[in-house]
Amino acid sequence: MKIVLFEDADYENFLPLTYFRPVWDLRCGIYTLEEKLKHYLASSSFFYSAREYLLDYYLPQSNSYQSLGNEECLFVNGRLLMSGDDPQKILDISSNSVLLSGNSVVAWRTEGKSLQQYISGGIILEDRICNDFSTQKSNLNLVKYPWDLIDQNGSEIVNDSQFMGNLGQLKGTIEEGVHIVGKENVYLAESARVMPGVVIDAKSGPVWIDQNARIMPQAVLEGPLAIGRDSVIKIGAKIYENSTIGPVCKVGGEVEESIFHSYSNKQHDGFLGHSYLGSWINLGADTNNSDLKNNYGEISVMLNNRKINTGKRFLGAIIGDHTKTSINTMINTGSVIGVCCNIFGEGFPPKFVPSFSWGGSAGFQNYDFEKALQLAKIVMERRKVSFTDNQRRLFQAVKELCAQFEKKTA
Repeated sequence: MKIVLFEDADYENFLPLTYFRPVWDLRCGIYTLEEKLKHYLASSSFFYSAREYLLDYYLPQSNSYQSLGNEECLFVNGRLLMSGDDPQKILDISSNSVLLSGNSVVAWRTEGKSLQQYISGGIILEDRICNDFSTQKSNLNLVKYPWDLIDQNGSEIVNDSQFMGNLGQLKGTIEEGVHIVGKENVYLAESARVMPGVVIDAKSGPVWIDQNARIMPQAVLEGPLAIGRDSVIKIGAKIYENSTIGPVCKVGGEVEESIFHSYSNKQHDGFLGHSYLGSWINLGADTNNSDLKNNYGEISVMLNNRKINTGKRFLGAIIGDHTKTSINTMINTGSVIGVCCNIFGEGFPPKFVPSFSWGGSAGFQNYDFEKALQLAKIVMERRKVSFTDNQRRLFQAVKELCAQFEKKTA
């Protein structure tokens, strides 16, 4: 039986983070949602149903749902945050039936049916599926907004590290003067290095450090915390609980309850809290964000031209891929900053910054598309990632989608 990860219309709730990736490529805990599903469902080969431009320019076309015939398939929602006995609930679905969480399809097993009639533009048509197949309710965990990933990040670090079963293994290099509290709750990969004066406090949760990661002198790490492969924690950094630093990042200053997806930098002093950063982001020196309103009130955000009350008292910034900030940038509570933005100047920029924007509190202008591509090419190739023709087409598709979902504001 083939397993097909799918996107539903709620991928829109995760923009700008999902402009350049399908929803299952979002990170929560140590791994992405897709990596967790592969672990729990014991399958390393998935097929995909996603927005057409992602199928064309991002995902392997040989694994598109379009390559499937009328054979039996198990469709699984890419927003599923799986744990515990969830895998069995998914695998036990009977043929030609649907498992729901609320009004959303979590999983759908189909056999002998034409898939094309239930998918439009790569997106699952949930109403049509629910009309044509038997349904049953479940309490499985579908994330709905980016702050769900932030809120559950600490518990997912715990779940992921327990699932891997390698806590207490200190295989890498630990130099003289390192102080570790709760060694049984720490994993250090064989090629990782922890330098003199580092303090690792794992008494309140695991600290998981992947291959080739480097923790520079005098850094303080507090668990639950995950640090991805080839990432660098800079001298004197303070990385607090419930944070994930994904692969190939450089992080310094003060970070609390935040997620760096991958290939993003915050090398210098400055505070980042309760935030989610995509890829290829660079925060300039002394960039700071607020994650708590002065009146301690609930935080609202602008997503896709909709004002949403998050119900949260702590929420920092959601920042899309390829965005940059200059030195001393100030980011307000509950800010949403699009992809390919360049933010600079004094004062607070607006809480919503449309993609492909250049400016700050004094106003924004459109960021020239070719200049945005040129910068992306330079940044990616510095990390030995090729900027291909497919990347160019992906950027073009993203720019067109941004025009649909983002209203330019002065």
